[in-house]
Amino acid sequence: MARKPSKTLTEAELRLMDVLWEKGSATVAEVTAALPPPPIAYNSVLTTMRILEQKGYVTHDEAGRAFIYRPLVERDQAAQSAVGHVLSRFFDNSAGGLALRLIEQERPSSDELARLKALIEQYEEER
Repeated sequence: MARKPSKTLTEAELRLMDVLWEKGSATVAEVTAALPPPPIAYNSVLTTMRILEQKGYVTHDEAGRAFIYRPLVERDQAAQSAVGHVLSRFFDNSAGGLALRLIEQERPSSDELARLKALIEQYEEER
C-alpha cells in the first residue's frame, strides 16, 4: 500500500519553496536557474513542483505552454507546521520541552536571552 504523503516539507521541497517565497512566482525553468548548488535537474524540479501542488503548498497559472507556480503557504505557516510536527513526534506536544532542549544545546544570544526573560516574566504575571 502507498504511503500517505507527508504534510511537512522535505529538504528538496524546501529548496524549491525558498525560491518561490523569494520570487513570489516562477516557472520551473526559473526555479531551476535560481537554485543554489548543488543543481537539480529540470525534470526533478518539475516533479517536485507537482508534489508541492498535491500537498497544497503551491498552485499554478498557465501562461502559454508554461506553468507559473506561486506559493499558497507562507514561510511562517510552513515553519509552524514543521515545529508542530517535531513537537508531536518528539516532545509529546510540549513546547516547553522543545524550548529547553534548544537552549540546552546552544546558548542563546544576549538579545534572545532578554526576550526569553521577558516572556517568562509575562507568563508568570499571567498566572
